[in-house]
Amino acid sequence: MSYYCNPLNVNYRYQIPKKTPDGQPQPVWREAADPSMIYFKGCYYIFASMTLGVWVSKDLAHWENHRLPEELPLYDYAPDVRVMGDYVYFCASRIFKDCDRYRTKDILNGPYEKIPGNFSFWDPNLFIDDDGRVYFYWGCSNDAPIYGTELDPETMLPIGETQSLLYGQPQERGYERIGEDNCINAKEKEDRPYIEGAWMDKHDGKYYLQYAFAGTEYNTYGDGVYVGESPLGPFVPQKNNPYSYHPGGFMPGAGHGSTMEDTSGNFWHTATMRISLNHTFERRVGLWPAGYDSDGELFCNQRFGDWPRRITGGVQDPWEEPEWMLLSEGKHVTASSEAEGYPAANVVCENVQNWWKPASRDRKEWVLVDLGKQYEVHAIQINFAEDHLYLECRDESKGITRFIEDRIFPIQWRLMGSADGNLWFVIEDKSDVETDLAHDFIVRENGLYARYLKLTDICVPYGQIPCISGLRVFGKGSGPKPEPADFIAVRVGDMDMDMVVEIPAINPAPPEARALGYEILWGHAPDKLYHSRTLFGNHVNIGALVRNESYYIRVDAFNENGITHGCVRKL
Repeated sequence: MSYYCNPLNVNYRYQIPKKTPDGQPQPVWREAADPSMIYFKGCYYIFASMTLGVWVSKDLAHWENHRLPEELPLYDYAPDVRVMGDYVYFCASRIFKDCDRYRTKDILNGPYEKIPGNFSFWDPNLFIDDDGRVYFYWGCSNDAPIYGTELDPETMLPIGETQSLLYGQPQERGYERIGEDNCINAKEKEDRPYIEGAWMDKHDGKYYLQYAFAGTEYNTYGDGVYVGESPLGPFVPQKNNPYSYHPGGFMPGAGHGSTMEDTSGNFWHTATMRISLNHTFERRVGLWPAGYDSDGELFCNQRFGDWPRRITGGVQDPWEEPEWMLLSEGKHVTASSEAEGYPAANVVCENVQNWWKPASRDRKEWVLVDLGKQYEVHAIQINFAEDHLYLECRDESKGITRFIEDRIFPIQWRLMGSADGNLWFVIEDKSDVETDLAHDFIVRENGLYARYLKLTDICVPYGQIPCISGLRVFGKGSGPKPEPADFIAVRVGDMDMDMVVEIPAINPAPPEARALGYEILWGHAPDKLYHSRTLFGNHVNIGALVRNESYYIRVDAFNENGITHGCVRKL
């Protein structure tokens, strides 16, 4: 069995920006975004912006980074990749210049044949229909649509008129509004969402035009979908919208992605997750199960969307619940030291935008999580952060605004476990590795028993003081599942696109049966609760409703021991 945990455990490259016009340095960040995923000659490939390469996997769980040839436009955004016959076609986007295409029969070794382009675009997507005709979609704007046209399959140049296919409708579709939790109504042009990141799929004779909304820097970055009877429309919004939406949890965001069928007939959606602290484009990549229901509605399962998920290698249920529960949230933490404003407790607060920072870069610094009692531990995710890192841009001629670090600087550490705090054993020793994995994921499928986990001997790139945004522990508790959640859900706002969910703070259940958190599910039918939001707390505003649409809602409670399903109510 294979397991993964979002964000994907890959090498996210550093982006080193130029100085501002007045000579001020800017903070460095890591970035990967806008993933295109394909299957080609026995392997899965993910191409993402600003990575200088491609990630390759045999099983969708373990990925290796490979550098791509320099002749490709690796500094252009939103790489689009599609298989057509024996070839893989590649392009990326930069406005105000003609964007060329490239094709190859060997992704890793090339050669890549250049196919000259004759127009510029943002966020491209190539689609090959069953009859061999080729179509192209693009667009990234807060006032222009997603466009589409037909291409000549030999020259890859347009042979038909450009069609305007879909515009943003933030006055009708709450999930398209910008801001945290879709909080900003589009009254001014600057408040309108960017509609971008097209991706086309065909299923049972229908065409599914997917697009990103709301803005990459927000927790609500996601993907919607329109459906049509032909590749250039007309298109109408699918009733199940948004299609990809993950606003809660440790790392939110699920926008500007792609959808793919694996060799066993399972569908997967990969998309962009957000941090957006050191820079707006500080982003990562996630992967979720997807599919089409019996009515032909495209869905994506993002319940517990940044918890470990297993991949069986065969046909599997896209709605399978987590095998292992979160054990670390809110638990007691101690550390060798704490820099002011960066407490050790941040490693268990389930928020990627907070982190622990020790007082020095000495490898003897440590942080220790006390789970409160002994648990059966199966997986640990260690998340590293950057805190005001400044570096000189090595080559300002390479890109428009930054240089992508092409060297590997390892992240090294040692993780210890203990049942009693006295006798310690090594869970994983990476104190001498040469890999740079900022969201490293360790699996012990057979489990280990521990109460305490201690991370030490830490060394990170550029000699920084190490920062840990999450020391996340998953496994199984032996106590009772939580009591069913009581809740109040009401629709609010003059635009009818917001839902407030309240869960009473008073809980009569004994401590071992109390909820750690809640998974809020909603949808347009009682058996189609396809949207979800992880909540640690008792109150949340969900601004993703469609005006005049009816909804059903369920609140599931979870703790270290399992999940208790709630009852479905009509909103």
